[in-house]
This record gives sequence, C-alpha cells and structure tokens, in this order.
Amino acid sequence: MKILTSLLKLCLKLTILGCFIGGVALASAYFYYAPKLPDVETLREVQLQTPLRVYSEDDKLISEFGEKRRTPINFEEIPQTYINALLAAEDRNFFEHIGIDIKGLFRAAFQLVSTGKIQSGGSTITMQVAKNYFLTRERSFVRKFNEILLSLRIEQELSKEEIFELYINKIYLGHRSYGIQAAANIYYGTNIDQLSLAQQAMIAGLPKAPSAYNPITNPSRALERRNWILKRMHSLSLINDEDYSAAKNEPVTAEYHGTQIELYAPYVAEMIRNELYQHFGETLYSDGFRVYTTLNSEMQTAANKAVEDGLLAYTERHGYYGPETPLAVSELSEESISTFLKKQRTYGSLIPAIVTATEKQQASLFIKGHGATTLTWENMTWAREHKGPNRLGKKLKQASDILTQGDLIRVRLTAENDWRLSQIPRAQGALTALSPKDGAIKALVGGFNFTHNKFNRATQARRQPGSNLKPFIYASALEQGYTPATIINDAPVVFHDNNLESNWRPENYSKKFYGPTRLREALYKSRNLVSIRILRSIGIDSATEFLTRFGFDKSHLPNNLSLSLGAADITPLELVTGYAGLANQGFKVSPYFISHIEDSDGNTLYQAKPTTVCPECTFISDESAPASEFNLIPVSSTPTTVASDTSTKPELSLKPITPQLEGQQITNLPVAKRTMTPQTAYMIYNIMQDVITRGTGRRALALQRTDIAGKTGTTNDQKDAWFSGFNSNVVATAWVGFDQPSTLGRSEFGGTAALPIWIDFMKVALANKADLPASQPDGMTSVRIDPKTGLLAYPGQEGALFEIFPEDNVPTEIAHNPSQKNTTGSAQAEEIF
Repeated sequence: MKILTSLLKLCLKLTILGCFIGGVALASAYFYYAPKLPDVETLREVQLQTPLRVYSEDDKLISEFGEKRRTPINFEEIPQTYINALLAAEDRNFFEHIGIDIKGLFRAAFQLVSTGKIQSGGSTITMQVAKNYFLTRERSFVRKFNEILLSLRIEQELSKEEIFELYINKIYLGHRSYGIQAAANIYYGTNIDQLSLAQQAMIAGLPKAPSAYNPITNPSRALERRNWILKRMHSLSLINDEDYSAAKNEPVTAEYHGTQIELYAPYVAEMIRNELYQHFGETLYSDGFRVYTTLNSEMQTAANKAVEDGLLAYTERHGYYGPETPLAVSELSEESISTFLKKQRTYGSLIPAIVTATEKQQASLFIKGHGATTLTWENMTWAREHKGPNRLGKKLKQASDILTQGDLIRVRLTAENDWRLSQIPRAQGALTALSPKDGAIKALVGGFNFTHNKFNRATQARRQPGSNLKPFIYASALEQGYTPATIINDAPVVFHDNNLESNWRPENYSKKFYGPTRLREALYKSRNLVSIRILRSIGIDSATEFLTRFGFDKSHLPNNLSLSLGAADITPLELVTGYAGLANQGFKVSPYFISHIEDSDGNTLYQAKPTTVCPECTFISDESAPASEFNLIPVSSTPTTVASDTSTKPELSLKPITPQLEGQQITNLPVAKRTMTPQTAYMIYNIMQDVITRGTGRRALALQRTDIAGKTGTTNDQKDAWFSGFNSNVVATAWVGFDQPSTLGRSEFGGTAALPIWIDFMKVALANKADLPASQPDGMTSVRIDPKTGLLAYPGQEGALFEIFPEDNVPTEIAHNPSQKNTTGSAQAEEIF
C-alpha cells in the first residue's frame, strides 16, 4: 500500500513538474513568437485580389482581366442556409469558441501520436483565416503555434461576423474561383443567394479539398461530401426532415460557367486594359477596379452584327475560297469528328463543321456543338469558285463541285434558322461611332473577329479615306467665301511635276467631264476634278490648317493637291472624330471611352472630363484641356502640393462635367471650341444631306429619315471603301478593305461595301429617336437660283432651285433670260476656272 502511495505521489510530482515545464515552455514560446506576429488590425483593411472588370454605360459586363476570379460580399449578403452548411462542414462551434477548438486540437494531437503522421490540424474557421491571410501552408509545429496565437488575437480584435466574412471571401474553391460568390458564379452561373440548399451545401463542401470534391471534375465524390454535410445539418437540427430529404435527392447540376460576358466589345476592352496598364502595372489585375465605359450596349451589339454581316456579304459576292482544311478527318465516326471539332475555334457566328457526305444538291454535315444536319442547296449556291477579286468560277451544279467528304468548313445560322455555308472573310472592316456632343465612343469594332485577329483597325490602321475627306475641303472653301452655288469647271487638268515620272492627269471615276458645276452638285456626286480645282484655289496650307482644327494630324496630310482626293493616312477613329465636327454645328471634340472608374469598395477614382459642345455658351477659361484620344488626364482630385520627385506617377482624377448655365456662360467646363462658323457648318451639313437624297449614298434612304447626312469614299483601285454619316446624336464611320491593301473588286465602292454596314448600325442607333434636322442659323437666307450659273433665277424661270446662302454672300446678278434679247447683267458673277 505504501509503495502504491509513493508511486501516486511521484506521478503527481512528475505531472506538476511536467505542467510547470510545459507552462514555462509555452510562456517562453509565446514571449518569443508573439512580438513577431503581424498586426491583426490590418485585416480590417485587407485588399483581396479582385480582377479588373469593364462595363458598358448601362452596366453590361464587357470583360474581366485577372487570374483570380473573386467577387467579395458582405456578411449580410450571405444566406443563412449557407452559413449553417459551412458551420456543419467546417466548424460547428464557430460562434461560441474563442478562436481555437481545444477538443479538436487534442484530437489532432492524439492522431499524430497514434499514427506518427499529421492527420488533421484541428483548425477552426478563425485559425484558417490566420493561416490564409498571414501564414504559409507549411505543416510544422511552429506554424501551428503561430496560427493559434494569431487566432486568439483575431478573436479579440474582430467580430465573429467579420472573421466569417474574411474567410468566405478568401478561400479557394476550384476553377480559379476565390470566395463563395465567385464559386456560385463558376459552378451554377448565378449568385450564392440564388442557389438551392443542395447547391449551397455543395459549395460548403469545397474548402476541405477543392479538387477532390469538385462537382465538375469529380461529381461522385462531391455528391458524397454534399450529402454528408446535409446529414450533419439535419443531425444538428439546422434543417428539417422535409428539406433534408429534398436536398439529398437533388441531382448534381453544377457545370462550368465562364465569366458571364454580357456585351461583346473585346477591342474596347483591350484598349482599356492597355491604357490602364501604363499607370498601374500588374496591380491592375488584382486591385478590383471597375471601369465604366461610354459604350452603349445596343449600339455596340448592332455594330458587331453590322460589321460581321457586311463582311460576310462581301465574301459571298466574291466566291468561295474552298474548305478551311481539305480532308481534315479521315475517320468519320461521330466520336472522332467531335474530338477534332473540339479543337477548332468558333469565330463570331462562323461555326466549324465537317462534311460527312454529299449527295446531288445537298450535303450532310456534323457541326461543332450541334451534331449532324443537312446543308440545303439554296444555302450553298453562292459558293462559286473565287478566282480573283473580279472573277468567279462556273455556276454550281451539285454539292460535290465545292464540298468533299472530310472537309473542314464553316457554317452559320440564318434568320430563318437554317444552316448556310460560309467562310472566314479575307477582307476586314471597322466601325466607330461616337456622340458628336462630347466625343463619347458609343460603339467600336476593330475587325471581323477579335479572337481570329486582334489588330484594331479602328484605332491602328492608317488608310487613305478617299472622297470621305472631301467635305472638309469643301467646308474650308465655304469658310473662305464660296457658296453651295459657286460654279467650278469640271474639266481636264494636267499637272507637271519634275519629281514624277510622268504628268499627273487626275480623272473622275466615270472618266467623263461635266463642265461648269455647282459646288453642291460636285460634292454629292463626288467630282474629283472640281475638288482639285477648289483646293488649288483656296490653297493647300489653308486647307491643311482647316483640317487640323478637326483633329487631323498634319504630319499625315500630304502637302500637295492629292489631299483633295483623300490621299492622307487616317484611322477610322480619327475620321469619325473629324466628322463629329460636321455633325455638331462646327465644334471640336475629342474621343474618349472611359466614363469613370471605381475601386473595389465602389468609391469613384476617376471621372471623365470631355470637351462638351455648348453652342449657347461663351468661353470663360481655356485652362481645362480635354483628354487626348487614349489618355486619362493626370490631375489631382484635391488641391495638393506637387512633389519634387517626378518619378512617381500623378494620381489620375477626371472630374465630372455638369453644365451650370449662368446667363450665357458655363463655369468650370472645358467647352468645345468652334472649328467653323455656324453658317458654314449648316451649309456643309445641308449639302451632305444631298449625298443621301440624290448622290452616292442613296441606299441610306432606307432609314427613312430627313436628318441624316454623310459621304462615301473609295480610293484608287477600290482598295478602301468608306462611309461616314451622322445626325445630331450619332456620328459613325464604316471602313472595308484588306489589311495588306489590294483591290476589293471593280464593283466595290463606299456605297456598296461600307454603306450597308453603316445603315445596319444606324437602324438600331437611331431607332425611336426623333427625326430632327439641324435648324438654320441666323444670318442665312434661301433664294431661287439658276442651276446652270448659280445666279439669281429670273422671274418665272422653270427649273430654278432654292439654295441657301449667308446673307452677305447672296448673288446679286440675275441669270440671263434667253427669251429677252436685251437683258443686261447676264454675265456670271462667279469665275469659272
């Protein structure tokens, strides 16, 4: 008995000694490691890595840039059913414990002693927050000890709700999704609060092992994990019998949902990414910026479709190039074809397909994502062999004339829901539209398809605009005293230049000469020789200076008479910006595409400050310069002292424009400057309306509007086709051509290749918009003139026309009346040259 008592006393002493030594060891460890621990208070200001997101002006998601897909949410936004599911799966006593689970730690220690391996860490949600935000994933006693200390501190500094919110926004849940909101979007294509109980339980099961319990890649194990969580929720009385039964029997419905792009505008998205990267570098992809563009979703969608349809129509007019890959597959089983087609990309509406058989006037196809179908004769008869821009092969007699079993081809769905043979166009196109009131870009398409070719022709391709530049030459002449009735001789002219191998003999496209021609008629009929004579008369330097008022770069304008025919190097965006000055009564605006930028908390970081048209305003100050085409203005948002260290980039802040009229003045606004007088602006607009009503743009009459004006443009050998047009609300430019300039074909002009694209876009852009022709400014009058001489019509003259004039430039002489022999004053007032 004494021996037993002695042994018990010894064990007690050893236990006390062990506890003492353990306590000293723990205290020593605490005092050693505690000072080295990070400040828990930083969790309140933690910046979660969130991708850059780009939106349209009406909140449609355009693009997302960044490796980590994350959408942080607040605790109040988390459904209670998900909170219950996660607690059941990870930490049922989370809202009761002090940050650590003593039982869990002892259980982990017992497993280590009994197996010799770390089976589990006994971690609570708080401990996982400590690990995820401050520590590495190393499995060591030191890291675990630090984790425990940090957890205790976190519980002292933060509320349970704040800790839970940090956890659910940080955790990785598979497929590049971080946080439960991103996971809900990836697996189910909706937000966490829209998911069923079973779906929320599925996501609650992911933190333990996102790859092992992934419902897409491993649905069977994911189902087991989900049902275990549901059973545990039921045993903890977090759900009732009925809910448990229904959720347990719900099938696995998860499937991969990529970023839900709501508006296809990749060329603009790339412009924004490139612009902001210059200022923010790699942090751009993780700081959670939300960029709101000036794009209108309806206009952008219409522009996408108009360019694609226009280029597909062009390619069908010029014949079939043949299969994309002849005999791409030799094994015609459904499995082998499907495997092959999975590797082929879809470009726009053009879907890859394999020809499986041909029979007389039809073909059997297997289409990617759609399976087997039949291609009818009427949807392939256009496909005569392409032999060149001006030549087609023989008419087709049967499907085998163009299709062979095993060929890789492209097809697209028609409006009638039929499959139609197609092909990737070799010609390219661009369309840019903006508001003439402030230069806000409303739609921009830089090519047939961004995935196929990322070169942005709207902003990067410098091409000759041809006759699209003529309105500016004519407007310059009107500014110098010409009138729409001025007579210019449309006659042959030869220019001698020692620098040229031969003399220059410019011609009209028709090869004809029409003699004395009114300025108005010369423009809407696009007479080259008249344009040359006008430029020679007003002077190249004068015309060049006038063009630069509209934003054209002087270095890209030729210093010779070819300028009158559009021999300049201009991008579609530059051209449409110039046309904005014709559409807005003569004001210079600069294009911009970023409306404002918000940080991840919704605070506005940047606000656009565009020059804005205000015809009723007078300038107070010129100090606020407009943004350049693709640059944000570096202006401090609040008064600050400028640092001497110029290596630091200035903070960008674009202040909002809110017109505040004070009588006839606007304060604190960069008001757009005038490029020409209101009278000149009205005259050139009125003349350009005739381009549509009686000139080269007559196809636009299909829009059935009286307020639109525009101009076609076609360069030598039909290498470039243009149409630019506008009303007071929208100005748009369409271009078609080859990246490596070559002829589009003898029958392709601005009016056939580019104008249909412009019309299709404007049908949508102007839908439900009031038809409001520009009002005639003060100082102008309308009188009847003789169409041959431009002089005042004599009394009773048949065929006389009404023409508009500035009041101080109305003709004073009357045209000769051939029925009166002794009429005086019949000489022409204008020189014919």
